[in-house]
Amino acid sequence: MHEVSVMTSIIENVRNALQGHNVIKVEEVDLTVGELTFLGLDQLQFAYEILTRGTELEGSTLVIETERTEVSCSNCGYSGPASYYEEEGYHGSIPQLACPKCKSNVTVLKGKSCRITSVKVEE
Repeated sequence: MHEVSVMTSIIENVRNALQGHNVIKVEEVDLTVGELTFLGLDQLQFAYEILTRGTELEGSTLVIETERTEVSCSNCGYSGPASYYEEEGYHGSIPQLACPKCKSNVTVLKGKSCRITSVKVEE
């Protein structure tokens, strides 16, 4: 479960950013998590709740926005959303890393991020 180690790093980064500020309470932490990270959103939420206990983040809300996969094809010039596998065995849709138009290899433009986008605090 690498969500715990990822969330540990996120919380450390937020706490480091708060140092030197007069923060009374952290109200919300916003994340963007790409589909291609294959991080479990429920597991991230659970890890956040557990790992923030006893810290200035305890009781704050974790808001996660999913970053959809976008690709670029140097063969045909396509740039935009990836196409998806839609099979029952996958328990959801999986982005394809091939051009939706010509099926060539692509460069991934979006979908690999895991970043803190904002922290809302009471000062």
